[in-house]
Amino acid sequence: MEINPANPLDTQTPPPGLVNLFRVEDVLNLARANSLWPLTFGLACCAIELMAGGASRFDLDRFGAGVFRPSPRQADLMIVAGTISRKMVPCIKTLYDQMPSPKYVIALGGCATGGGPFKYPGQYGILEGMDKIIPVNVYIPGCPPRPEALIAGILELQKQILSGKTQGKMSPAVMHDSQDNRPAEYKNAISRVEFRRPPALPTPPVSPTPSQG
Repeated sequence: MEINPANPLDTQTPPPGLVNLFRVEDVLNLARANSLWPLTFGLACCAIELMAGGASRFDLDRFGAGVFRPSPRQADLMIVAGTISRKMVPCIKTLYDQMPSPKYVIALGGCATGGGPFKYPGQYGILEGMDKIIPVNVYIPGCPPRPEALIAGILELQKQILSGKTQGKMSPAVMHDSQDNRPAEYKNAISRVEFRRPPALPTPPVSPTPSQG
């Protein structure tokens, strides 16, 4: 870059005769990457690491991602931190649908990326991966991952936004997880809910009604 002889400290104003060719979308992506508004959202123990990342020691504000919003209508980044129970799937999907576009998703921790320690034959209550229901942009492994790993994931997301490549990845339509690929001995096994359900009360005998002659 040529130096402006009139003001050598001015590195922003281009010298005369220099043409800047850029797209408006590039400017918008620069603003989006440096002003991420995450959703105040946590599911389990990885949310503690998310809170630590936003605290003063690690300070996500340095990277433009410290404005956590309590409403999905004011957020553009969902950081899925924690174990995803199947009962929470409709709630997570609703929150994601209410976020305005463009929106991004980070899967934080082993549970959000692939089920974590809950991936074993016969389990029925945990969703094995956030990408089963919504597209994920960045995966951060660990159980739990350190706040430094979260910062590295946010920096990777910023690179994707600046390059315009933020098409989140989804798993195949068929959910090949432990819930669907159970061994034969688990096919007819009852769940803990059914096992703990009290037995039905016996129905009282019905006395025969006298016939009318």
